[in-house]
Amino acid sequence: MKNLSDNRTMRCSRHTATLLHAVMRILFYCFSVLIVSCAMLIFFGVGDHPELEVGWSPTREDLVRAKKILHEGSKTKPDEIGIIELTEADLNLAGNYLLNRYSKSAAHIELKNNKLRFTVTMTLPENNLGKYLNISFRLGNIEGNDLPVITKFKAGKLLLPAKLAAFVIDSLIQHSSLNEYFILATRPLKAVKIDAQKLTITYYPNKDTLIQARNFLTHTGDNSTLNIYQQKLADIVAKHDPKWRLSLADLLRPLFELAYQRSTLETAIDENRVVILAINDYVNKQETKKLLSTPEFRPTTGQQFSAFLYKRIDLAQHFIGSAALTASINKQAAQIVGEEKELSDAHGGSGFSFIDLAADKAGTRFGEMATSSPETARKMQKAMSRIKDYSDFMPDPRDLPEHMNEADFKQRFESVNSPVYQEISKQIDARISAIPIYNAE
Repeated sequence: MKNLSDNRTMRCSRHTATLLHAVMRILFYCFSVLIVSCAMLIFFGVGDHPELEVGWSPTREDLVRAKKILHEGSKTKPDEIGIIELTEADLNLAGNYLLNRYSKSAAHIELKNNKLRFTVTMTLPENNLGKYLNISFRLGNIEGNDLPVITKFKAGKLLLPAKLAAFVIDSLIQHSSLNEYFILATRPLKAVKIDAQKLTITYYPNKDTLIQARNFLTHTGDNSTLNIYQQKLADIVAKHDPKWRLSLADLLRPLFELAYQRSTLETAIDENRVVILAINDYVNKQETKKLLSTPEFRPTTGQQFSAFLYKRIDLAQHFIGSAALTASINKQAAQIVGEEKELSDAHGGSGFSFIDLAADKAGTRFGEMATSSPETARKMQKAMSRIKDYSDFMPDPRDLPEHMNEADFKQRFESVNSPVYQEISKQIDARISAIPIYNAE
């Protein structure tokens, strides 16, 4: 009996070992397929030639419309059914807005044959494989599914089977920092219908999802971080002597000093972005709500004071507004908004001002340096914590032409593309480049 029991035990052990071995082989095989598929996607999708021309050129109206599209869901109250209808133009505007917040990119989206067709080109960080990632895919509804699925996927010239592409993409998302955002985006979705004219999204959000989505879209991240810098601003404002002008440098220096103390190389960019947005919320209260939709700054105590650069409030507003726009979207969008604002002023506002444009350009450069890479982000934190006054980050622009109405501007400069206009623009760029803090790279 004992020998029979021992034999059964041995057979059972061998059977279990064989089963485990088979399972391990299957898991290893699946893992190998995933690795090979990812490698193929990267190898064939990355190259030196963009499939789409990168360099999105939005107007101010485009930026406002894109923000409105992306915040459309905020109109729906928590725990209520909401419906959003997006045209092809809406999808292209929102898609390019989102992509260009992270890198110089391009997206072309089509509604055709009840399918959603995407073509995407993204500029990559410096690497040995290539400058651009080119991918294209289609989404379509299939019977029995309320949400669309991938029906076609190409990485460069490589056409992957739809199910394999979906498996690879899902696996990449689940094992990366994108997973949190993917869950956030898909959790409220109940149905997505694609037809020839529009994309109809039916969703059912709860309160937590709406708050997380707002924070993600406004790039403020964890509100606790934003609150730290807003409280620091409130302390600075409360201690300010009302007999003196409040310099923008008096806001930037202590907040970047705090960011330098709080940050690591990995978190420096996000920390700098929150600093810039927090200060912009204070300096540009109304414009912030219209353009960036970040939580409005409310000091906990004391009086509010306008911030100045070279004894002018408007220069501080232009500088930090452009820095925030660059940190939140991209450099190109900030430059376009600044130039169009001055052209709009020439039509009936305060007049075209190269002085304001200089502040826009300097702010754009500042926002770019503060968020372009972890290394430059840390260098900017250190440099800004040591500044003496605003001349350390903003050149004196007061000798430049301003207060030109439309007729004056056309008589002197014709357009923004004329040689005489471009010459002054280059002079401004040269002044900004001469400031040591912008040579930290």
